[in-house]
Amino acid sequence: MHADHRHEGDHRHGDPGGPEHADGHHHYQPGTSLRSRLTRGISEVLGAHSHDVADQMDPSLEADAEGRRALVCSLGILGATAAVQLAVVAFSGSVALLGDGLHNVADALTAVPLLLAFGLAKRAPTKRYTYGYGRAEDLAGLFVIAMVALSSALAAVEAIDRLLHPQHVSDLWAVALAAVVGFAGNEVVARYRIRVGRRIGSAALVADGLHARTDGFTSLAVLLGAGGVALGFQDADPVVGLFITAVLLGVLRSAIRQVGARLLDAVDPALVDRATAAVLSVTGVIDVRELHIRWIGHTLRAEVDATVAPDLTVTQAHELAHHAEAHLLQQVPRLSAATVHTSPAGAHPRPTAA
Repeated sequence: MHADHRHEGDHRHGDPGGPEHADGHHHYQPGTSLRSRLTRGISEVLGAHSHDVADQMDPSLEADAEGRRALVCSLGILGATAAVQLAVVAFSGSVALLGDGLHNVADALTAVPLLLAFGLAKRAPTKRYTYGYGRAEDLAGLFVIAMVALSSALAAVEAIDRLLHPQHVSDLWAVALAAVVGFAGNEVVARYRIRVGRRIGSAALVADGLHARTDGFTSLAVLLGAGGVALGFQDADPVVGLFITAVLLGVLRSAIRQVGARLLDAVDPALVDRATAAVLSVTGVIDVRELHIRWIGHTLRAEVDATVAPDLTVTQAHELAHHAEAHLLQQVPRLSAATVHTSPAGAHPRPTAA
């Protein structure tokens, strides 16, 4: 007998005394919201086995609010930073500082598509988008990459132009101070975005933090260039600008790897090991044939094929799958849903790598 049960972390399990579907699956009733389904499903699954619901739901809900808060704060900080720099440009005539200020404006504006993506990700799944809209966050990461690439290109063009056409810059002390403000503002935003992005699992927010760091490096180029000009080296600013451009390209490469890996469903191998251990910790589970985990926005979904004894009844296999689901939700951070399939030992050979 092949016992095939699939349970999802956001599925509503029927009452113990209620009828079961003939196919061993449990389904939502239409018209319920994603939040209510998650809350009810996880609370019923974990509550039946004395697990703490808050450990699963609260981080997921808090992640959305924390991500939006980070973006709004970043928008305000970078907007103020750019305003200070552009005010200094008005009386100093520094083209380098002008470019840096424009970079900061562009960096602040990258928060807009990310805010839209965070809002879109809150929408409930539909028949067309059955996994919901969490991937909008990863698509926003592509926009962030484009902005990093644009900043790198502008920095390179600006540095080359300053080499070919040197320009006099006045009020170097004000330019230097504005450069320090630019670096400080960007670094604060970068650290904030990267820290929050890593905590909530948002690759797009991490990439946006890296973008803020690139503009911080551009501000340092302005500062060093101003110092060089003050010492009589007119080419100091553009030479340092070219060096910083190379640094920006390195940051761009890192951002591409972050967002690209997310789009290709890459996860930390240690996360797979942790999920496998969670399933194997269930008494009655013999082995884990297959386990797949993917990010959808900044939450995880898992699909598991677990091996159980061939003489189990459908009900017993159902209960094992139920317990495995609960263990996954409890032990794997950021996991919002899990589908557990149980197969009897010997039903088919274990898949092997080609």
